[in-house]
Amino acid sequence: MFAKRQSILATTAGAPPVRRSLRGNFAPVGRILKKPPVAVAAAGLLLLGAAALFITVLGDPRAGAPSARAALKREAAAVAPPPTGLEAFSVGAYGSWQDLAGEGGAVDPNLAGEAVITLPNGATVSGNGAPVTAPRVAASPLPAAPIAGLSQPGPNGPLPTIATDGRVPAQAYARPFRSNGRPRVALIVGGLGLNAVTTRAAIERLPAEVTLSFVPYAEGLQGWIDLARAQGHEVMLEMPMEPSGYPDNDPGPHTLLASGQPADIQARMNWLLGRATGYFGVTNYMGDRFATSDSGMSAFLTILRQRGVAFLDDGSMSRRPGAWARASANRIIDEEQNPTAIVAQLNALEALAKGQGQALGTGFSYPVTVEAVARWTADMDARGLQLAPASAMTQRPGR
Repeated sequence: MFAKRQSILATTAGAPPVRRSLRGNFAPVGRILKKPPVAVAAAGLLLLGAAALFITVLGDPRAGAPSARAALKREAAAVAPPPTGLEAFSVGAYGSWQDLAGEGGAVDPNLAGEAVITLPNGATVSGNGAPVTAPRVAASPLPAAPIAGLSQPGPNGPLPTIATDGRVPAQAYARPFRSNGRPRVALIVGGLGLNAVTTRAAIERLPAEVTLSFVPYAEGLQGWIDLARAQGHEVMLEMPMEPSGYPDNDPGPHTLLASGQPADIQARMNWLLGRATGYFGVTNYMGDRFATSDSGMSAFLTILRQRGVAFLDDGSMSRRPGAWARASANRIIDEEQNPTAIVAQLNALEALAKGQGQALGTGFSYPVTVEAVARWTADMDARGLQLAPASAMTQRPGR
């Protein structure tokens, strides 16, 4: 085999190369293209190529058809600010406040301020959204509710009533108070019962003399009131009243309406007052529109007077006498939800109390409010003040 291959190479080594024509080179390709299947495929490819060239050169074949073009731009999601002190007294707005809380009730630091202030006693209050860190207060229990003789069956639950011996809920469920002659300051912290973390913090970390106000829609309301009284707090119930812009601005079901007739006011209050027992008084839950209704306010206050229940408003209804006993707040302490503003309002209450003998403030159960109140009240004795329950600020109409 090897010798034969060598002889062939020797024979052709000196021969000139064979020259083949172009037609000869493409002859095999022509024979293949003459086969019918191959010819059809080649024609199809040629047609597609021509169409592509036509589109490329002459433009979009759909250029004559109607068309529309819109530029889409995704807007960044806006972060809702925390509600104001007034807005937070509505059920819907309170839900938005809860949305700011993460696990354990801590507020998202990105949505809160960074101010830290130092109180005269050296305690600090931060607005960075941290949970309440004031120390727990020792319990000073009040009698468990209901107290015999102070309630009667109602269509939706037990209703407060004046006992046959003359005892009234406004006195029996109030925290006992004895003045020491110093200027006194009373504080109401409201909006409780909807958020378990802040409700428990208010109950456990605020002094027993601080009055707590509960939302009537809260689940387990009686349990929260019982816990608050066991700790020593007197409690109130919040009455939803028609605000400006109702129903877009809606404080919830069973709202007392400015247009309501006495029978309607009575039916709604039966539901609200029957939600729990153990409260000495009620407070308004919004209600600037309802306050303008003479007939509505008259029916409301008459029912409270007949049932021996006090009414303490947030300062917006101070010219409306009635109920079994009355008081109006001098200031809302947390319309600005930062520690500096809240402590400034508390200091203003202190100055007012020293000037006129007493002052009443009200606020919402924001963590920063609970923290600030707990720290601010810790050394009131050293500042020549006496912390009093809100019931101590009430007066009987005409007295």
